[in-house]
Amino acid sequence: MFTHQYMKTKWIHALLIIFVAIGFSSCYTQRDKSLWQDSKSFPKYAKADYEQYKIHVNDELIFRVTSTDEDFVRLIDAGSTASQQQGISYRVYQDGTIDLPFVDSVKVAGMTINDATEAIQRRFKQIIPDAEVKLALSNKVYTVIGEAGNGIFPIYREKMTIYQALAQSGEIALSGDRKHIRILREKTGETEILEFDIRPKSVINSKYYYIYPNDVIYVQKESASFYKSNNYTTLLGLITSSISLFTTVFYYTKVNNN
Repeated sequence: MFTHQYMKTKWIHALLIIFVAIGFSSCYTQRDKSLWQDSKSFPKYAKADYEQYKIHVNDELIFRVTSTDEDFVRLIDAGSTASQQQGISYRVYQDGTIDLPFVDSVKVAGMTINDATEAIQRRFKQIIPDAEVKLALSNKVYTVIGEAGNGIFPIYREKMTIYQALAQSGEIALSGDRKHIRILREKTGETEILEFDIRPKSVINSKYYYIYPNDVIYVQKESASFYKSNNYTTLLGLITSSISLFTTVFYYTKVNNN
């Protein structure tokens, strides 16, 4: 009688362990992983206007001058390994300036590309009245690390969104923590960390929506991902295996006791 009661208790304990395992091994749900959700329980992010990128120290600028004075243009291009179509690349120094041929250094750090273009063009017009300047950022890239791929990727359009950036890097893995996406961003001489939940629809047109040159996007692994299954088939297999294991152990113990 005692042995039977003991075995009954052991069986109950085994079932409890199975149910705990089921609880920990719950599947991923659409609410956990889907984007553009309207749930009231999610954060509500305010709208924010798109800000033009401002030039930073160590940025690389592609510079090109056009003019009817072809000799002057050839002088500027002389000694450069870049083709005339690519332009010449110049680095922004620590003091925020770039050195250009035939004119004094121009301070461009903190300016938008358009403002810097106008400032440089004014300098060259002092020498060649019909000079036209074309300026672009050479290092238009962002970095992704973590559960959404790893690498450095080009920004192929001016207003590139967080969704486009992550799609280009290889999308967020099921194990990725969508609640705590982080963006490391340089701004006004400082580095800030933006953290947000990417699931709510209000991310669109918020301050988290657009990606800027030199951004670093980090997607960490979800802490509970170790216990979760990708689908219900996997979960069912886990439950079946657990039941089979404990049934075998119970039967083996019972036979030995008899």
